[in-house]
Amino acid sequence: MSESSESPLVLVHRPPTLAYMDDHLSRNFRLLNAHASPDPLPVFLARHASSVTAFVNIGRLKIDAELLTHLPSLQLLVCTSVGTDHVDLAECKRRGIAVTNAGDAFSDDVADCAVGLLISVLRRVPAGDRYVRSGKWGKPGEFQLGIKVSGKRVGIIGLGSIGSRIAKRLEPFGCIISYNSRTQKQSIPYKYYSDVVSLAADNDVLVLCCSLTDQTRHVVNREVMESLGKEGVIINVGRGGLIDEEEMVKCLVEGVIGGAGLDVFEKEPQVPVELFGMDNVVLSPHAAVATPGALESVSEVAIANLKAFFSNQPLVSPVRLG
Repeated sequence: MSESSESPLVLVHRPPTLAYMDDHLSRNFRLLNAHASPDPLPVFLARHASSVTAFVNIGRLKIDAELLTHLPSLQLLVCTSVGTDHVDLAECKRRGIAVTNAGDAFSDDVADCAVGLLISVLRRVPAGDRYVRSGKWGKPGEFQLGIKVSGKRVGIIGLGSIGSRIAKRLEPFGCIISYNSRTQKQSIPYKYYSDVVSLAADNDVLVLCCSLTDQTRHVVNREVMESLGKEGVIINVGRGGLIDEEEMVKCLVEGVIGGAGLDVFEKEPQVPVELFGMDNVVLSPHAAVATPGALESVSEVAIANLKAFFSNQPLVSPVRLG
């Protein structure tokens, strides 16, 4: 038997544009590529995947109870995102399916993007770029000046791997960091707030980088935005559902808050059209994680989890199933 035929079989599903892991996976495993089949996914799984024990979900295919019924032998679900709000974790737990995520693979890149969005909004970098390109620079008084970044009070919602990296990047700016998280972190010098309304009231900027759960959906609502105030800025590199997007648009239109830097949206790729004409809003196409280095790192994490699983070793980045 050839080496490839002796390799473990892995089910893979990905969008057409996310081919970055193909070579890594094919060098190590035999692949059952669900995305390459013209059959509807449930049909493909029923015909070909009943004995599959490991599934790599590249992207955000919804993994629910109905889909899992077509994978009766599944023991491992490898997700290539950090967030797992697209996965029915309770059903995975009930079926005894282990779940892994990207771990820290994206953390540095997302933290970089969050700081970049913050600087872009406060200093009006994209607006300045458009102003120069439009040829209006020679007309005095038309360009609205930006706001100083240094010394800003920044409240971080979710002081995990990404949140802590954002805090460390902002410290050299002299920013005053505080945070809200599921629990207060030990040996952390930043002030802890048990509720987001109080965190918003005491800060100039809110940065969202927590997981999207039933508890955190719309954690930033109108009350939070009113507490943040008319000079306040929201940066979201977590999930679109962390913010009540409809209310955020209203608050921006009404001047309840001062601006926003958004990498994620509630109904991606749809974005509220009201945001397109706002110079105090910076938009990004859920690209905080998308650098060649980050994609290489997440490939390595996924391969490491698969190798650990097939060798009966501890998983590298397991997700807590509750």
